[in-house]
Amino acid sequence: MLSGALLSTSPSYGLGQADASRHPSGLEPTYLLIRSDDAGMSHSVNMAIEKLIETGLPVSISVMFPTPWYQETVEMLKRHPNTSVGIHLTLNSEWKNYRWGPVLGRTAVPSLVDKDGYFFASSDDLQKNHADPREVEKELRAQIERAVNSGLKIDYVDYHMGTVTKYPEFRAVAEKLAKEYELGMVGYFGENREDPQYSAAPADKPDSLVVAVNRLHPRFNLLVTHVGIDNAELGALVDMNTSGPLAEMSKNRQGELDALMSSKFSEALKAHDVRLITYRQLISMQGLKSMKRPEDNN
Repeated sequence: MLSGALLSTSPSYGLGQADASRHPSGLEPTYLLIRSDDAGMSHSVNMAIEKLIETGLPVSISVMFPTPWYQETVEMLKRHPNTSVGIHLTLNSEWKNYRWGPVLGRTAVPSLVDKDGYFFASSDDLQKNHADPREVEKELRAQIERAVNSGLKIDYVDYHMGTVTKYPEFRAVAEKLAKEYELGMVGYFGENREDPQYSAAPADKPDSLVVAVNRLHPRFNLLVTHVGIDNAELGALVDMNTSGPLAEMSKNRQGELDALMSSKFSEALKAHDVRLITYRQLISMQGLKSMKRPEDNN
């Protein structure tokens, strides 16, 4: 269990509360958002996410609403209403022998699916199929509608495997929908992204988080994580994504969970006076009108 000093109720890490004695005039506080992706992907991932929430860390959970276990995720998050929830906008299905397709069904958006009616395993494969941006909008709208009708408070959208923001025509769709539904967009608040633990060996993940904390910038930082329980369910999955797939994915996801719950990570956060916030809090602090398309993306 992490120290109570890191709980979202702690004054040191509460919403926008600056302590002038600890932050000299003119020096911006260092904020960190911890976002855990792929909720709903599997029961093992859901169990790990609930463990992470129960540590008391202020976390933002990104849910894949086309996936088989999303309903369990919804039930879980309803037990934790203070958790910030986002929609992990999904146009890919990357696991061998474990696939999902569009919320709308394969016949409604044929340019988004392979010959078996599932989402493509990689962004490049989707693009090579000449995905129709009009169908992208229909499907992403359906995912957002499923999310907002679930009974959860939805704060933001982000992008599974980066596909939605990789191509300008898809990004424009996401921006349009986020504005329409009054949702934040990850990356549009000037967040500096960190996720060195993803590719680190499981035993080295706690140290990689310490390195990441040591180089955090003042203002807003984002740590993207993928947690899971190393068991038979998750261990059976093989990543077919062509962009940096990991072997022994279940051990890596268990390693990320262990690293986030480690004393090394909590002590590094304390040592650098890092303030943990969620996307719900960030949006409250900055407002949706402050969002700006990242300069390194077209």
